[in-house]
Amino acid sequence: MHVPDGFIDAPVSAATAVVAAGAMAVSLRGARRELGSERAAPLAGLVAAFVFAVQMLNFPVAGGTSGHLLGGALAAILVGPCTGVLCVSVVLLMQALLFADGGLTALGVNITCMAVVTTVVAYGVFRGLVKVLPRTRLSVTAASFVAALVSVPASAVAFTLIYAIGGTADVSIGKVATAMVGVHLLIGIGEAVITALTVGAVLSVRPDLVYGAHGLGQKLALRVDGELVDAPDTGPAPAPAAARSRRPVWIAGLVTSLLLAGFVSFYASADPDGLERVATDHGIAERAEEHAAAGSPLADYGVRDVEDARVSGGLAGVIGVGLTVVAGTGVFRVVRRRRSGGTPGTAPPAHTNAGPPPGTRT
Repeated sequence: MHVPDGFIDAPVSAATAVVAAGAMAVSLRGARRELGSERAAPLAGLVAAFVFAVQMLNFPVAGGTSGHLLGGALAAILVGPCTGVLCVSVVLLMQALLFADGGLTALGVNITCMAVVTTVVAYGVFRGLVKVLPRTRLSVTAASFVAALVSVPASAVAFTLIYAIGGTADVSIGKVATAMVGVHLLIGIGEAVITALTVGAVLSVRPDLVYGAHGLGQKLALRVDGELVDAPDTGPAPAPAAARSRRPVWIAGLVTSLLLAGFVSFYASADPDGLERVATDHGIAERAEEHAAAGSPLADYGVRDVEDARVSGGLAGVIGVGLTVVAGTGVFRVVRRRRSGGTPGTAPPAHTNAGPPPGTRT
């Protein structure tokens, strides 16, 4: 759903840039609370890299149309809603500046629709479901599925509202809304499957690293059938998890991201995504302008002067994952250190999950 330059007029593009900047500023403050220790920064950077990699995997939906992960739901559930907004924003910045994917003047639109709306809507739905469902891993995974499913058409609605205000083509908004929501409901199914599988996989090996499972760690670890009895929220309880290294999870996640972007992406669908299809069918695509970074060595997810398409795309994907994980980790290290007053040696909290342990106040 990367919006190119030219679809939205300058005043509305500028207004959404202000909205996006404000949302990112709020997210920076929130991320300082969610990143419980500086050790969480590499994991947050990895989530950004994973979202970048999976966004390269367009999957077919219907009628010669494809879709790809937006990532807001996945990032929010794994590392927290505020950190999630920043993760997806980092991805969008890398894509726009280096890969000519998503217009530079439309960056505010893309961050608003793909980072802010998806994350806020998904996490709100997720928290609501977790509160009413049984406190189990399966419930967290199921809530992840529903939250991701809802977040994609919500993003489509947000784009439609922005287009209704500042669209540059004379097209019936009703037609745009119907087409956008319809195709993105289908794309949302793919988003939901990817999100649920990923969250479920992390829960199965390290539930303490899933922000959305915060407060459920005791119940998840006990694996008690039938009715669950709340365990006391004592301070030392998270200590065993804190002593476990996060490095194996980080390495496994990075290798997976590199394989997805460097190899599996070659087999992704070449069909236009949901927004491209709607824009083409309704005459909006004619308004698209050439990207300012069209001459980038990595434009269109290929390495310039590398003639083999498989090698070119694979190298671009690997470079993108590497740059995203470095940029994301750097951003989150700075955010975490600012929470500690800029002192790198400040002792982190004893817990591992993003956010305070249950029953404590910060």
